[in-house]
Parts: sequence; C-alpha cells; structure tokens
Amino acid sequence: MNDISVCIVEDNKDIRLALEQIIQMADGYKLLTSFPNAEEAVAGLPACNPNVVLMDINLGGMSGIECVGLVKPRHPDILFMMCTVYEEDEKIFEALAAGASGYILKKTAPAKLLEAIRELYEGGSPMSSQIARKVVAAFSKTPKTASNLSLDTLSHRETEILELLAKGLLYKEIAAKLGIAQETVRKHVYHIYEKLHVNNRVEAVNRYFGR
Repeated sequence: MNDISVCIVEDNKDIRLALEQIIQMADGYKLLTSFPNAEEAVAGLPACNPNVVLMDINLGGMSGIECVGLVKPRHPDILFMMCTVYEEDEKIFEALAAGASGYILKKTAPAKLLEAIRELYEGGSPMSSQIARKVVAAFSKTPKTASNLSLDTLSHRETEILELLAKGLLYKEIAAKLGIAQETVRKHVYHIYEKLHVNNRVEAVNRYFGR
C-alpha cells in the first residue's frame, strides 16, 4: 500500500514541528513539506501535489480557509483537513464551503490525527466529535423534507451507520459498536453515498437532516 503523502500549513513553529514529527514517525505516511503561511502554500502545494494537507485556519495574513478556496478548485484531488484550536460554527461551515473535507481540533491525540488522515484519504470526512456535534446541531434545526424519499431507500443497517457517522464516529468505532468488520462499514458507507447521491460524510449528514 502506498504511503499517504502529507503537507502541513501552520504558522506556529512549535505546533508545525510537532505535526511534522507525528507524520515522520508514523508508518504509512510521508511528509512532503511544511509551509509557514498560506501565501507560500498557495504557490507550493500544486507542485507537491500531496494526498492530504493539514491546514491551520488562523494564519497570519491570508487565512487557511482562503488558501483552501484558492487551491481546491484548481486541484480537486488534494484533500484538506482543517486543524484548529477553535470550534466556531461559522468557521466550520466556511471551511467546508471552501472545499475542506475534514475538520479536527489541534488537541487531538496523535493516533486519532493519523486515523483521521487515513479516513480522509479513504473517502471519509473525519471531524472531531465536538465539531461533528456542532454540524449535526446546525443541520437538525431544519426539519426533514423531500430528502426522505432517498433516505427511504436505505436499509436498517445503513440508517444505523449513517446515524453513527452523524455523531462523528470513525469507521473503526462504528465497526466496534455494531460488531462488524471495518471493511463492512466501509462498503455500507459507499452504498449510503451512492443511494443519497453524495460524495462525503458532510453531504450525507446534511441530506439526512433534510437540507
């Protein structure tokens, strides 16, 4: 299996070095380079073409969200994981709207961070549970509507898995909770996305709550 290539965009030197160390010491991951600001990242990321970018939101100068908004449309294959100390609802939605696929808190444990990078690479949309709860809370304010039609096509097991995805659980955690293999969870998620005509966890949760 190929290593997952990673770039880091972080203006705090200590945090940047800590993230670099986590990636460099982990099997199955390869650190390509780091950028201390968004301006250098906009110029350098296309040439690096990483699988995943760990992107700080509050950078000096251009923000991480603006950086994603500039790079993602031209390079849709690059996956962005926002890393932040904040859980502000507005920033979460701005980041997702700009094209980020995952959103994680900087205080996340190294093992969880690596797991989230892998989940993102494998087609998921990892979010720390605190953030997933905020996303779910925002979506659940909207009553279910016509989207019930496509939700009706989901099997009982698929609905169960979608509800756990909505709570921010990782594939591994869902597998343990339901007593099934992680690969089975992944297949179910693939079918959920197919039936709901969505591409990731955020869109699936969005559809589930009727937006």
